[in-house]
Amino acid sequence: MGILSAWQAELEQFLSFFDEGDEPTRVRTRAARPRRPATGSRGSAPPDRQTARTRQAIALGGLIVLLILIVLGINGCLNSRKDNALKDYNRNVTAVINDSDGSVGKPFFQLMSQGARNSQDLQVQVNQLRVAADEDVKRAKAFDVPGDMGAAQRNLELVLNLRDEGLKKIADLIPSALGRGQTATNAIKNISAEMQTFLASDVVYTGRVAPLIKDALDKNGIKGQQIAGSQFMPSVAWLNPAYVTERLTGNSAGTGTTGQPTPGLHGHGLLSTAVGDKVLQPSSTGAVTTIPASASVAFTIKFANQGDSDERNVKVSIRVKGGGKNITQTKTIAQTKTKAESTVNIPLGEAPPVGTGTTVTVAIAKVPGETNLTNNRSEYTVIFTR
Repeated sequence: MGILSAWQAELEQFLSFFDEGDEPTRVRTRAARPRRPATGSRGSAPPDRQTARTRQAIALGGLIVLLILIVLGINGCLNSRKDNALKDYNRNVTAVINDSDGSVGKPFFQLMSQGARNSQDLQVQVNQLRVAADEDVKRAKAFDVPGDMGAAQRNLELVLNLRDEGLKKIADLIPSALGRGQTATNAIKNISAEMQTFLASDVVYTGRVAPLIKDALDKNGIKGQQIAGSQFMPSVAWLNPAYVTERLTGNSAGTGTTGQPTPGLHGHGLLSTAVGDKVLQPSSTGAVTTIPASASVAFTIKFANQGDSDERNVKVSIRVKGGGKNITQTKTIAQTKTKAESTVNIPLGEAPPVGTGTTVTVAIAKVPGETNLTNNRSEYTVIFTR
């Protein structure tokens, strides 16, 4: 605090000047003595009353100015210290969140993507990353947090705790997920559900931590600071059990680690087929449906996964046969969820035969483990008209 020492010296000088002005007053309180002629051997006579008061006023004014300067200097020091504390906090958050994303999240999802290759050591490796995540939590809790950053800090700790807890739970589930049967299926579903905590951590950081830090910096007039972003989970696909199954075990959904179907029921059931708002009735009912013919005719097919497992790469096909034409179109559905409905729209791609009866066949291909195919397909009698 060199500047305070300089101000102290100035203050003492002013006070000394102030004391000098008092001297004539003390002299006049003594008994009056005849004035002696001034001689060259003695100093000059003390100042008169007016001069003394002038000096006192100057000294007092200087003292006031000095006090103002001291107050302004102290405030400047305090403001500078506060600004530096806010900047330091932002830098600390950037460091810990970059470590969480790059040194914990990135290697974790790389390990999970190669689970089949690292099955023996996967749990150990994930637990090591969990230890690193726990260190990030402790590191954040030890931050020197300025008052304006209190809300940001609470949310930052929530972000890091979510990641730490998610890693711990997933590590505990890995041995079961790499096993067989329904136990493996349930563990994988729980792992995909636990991925929600990582998504939540990203949302909290983006929606709360970063904006609160920026708000605190802006309120204090601090510009030019880089606020870190964060993305721990690389893709929302990890919320899908089928995706976790494929990444973790190397097998498609609906199959276990040996490539065989998982236990339980497998398969789909066709629910309806429509063109626009016209629902086709099965040929078995004797119904004939008329549809305006055009190259843009498209069929909307609804079906349900009626099994106990999610299925992947489900093929749905439509064939129009009659009038010398045989038109076939197929679409592949990347994934269907157990006990849930799916809808696919399949354009015919060319003009169908006009004015003659045709047979339209809709079919959902068999999936591994499916044994009942009676409700996978349906035929309709259709006449395309101009």
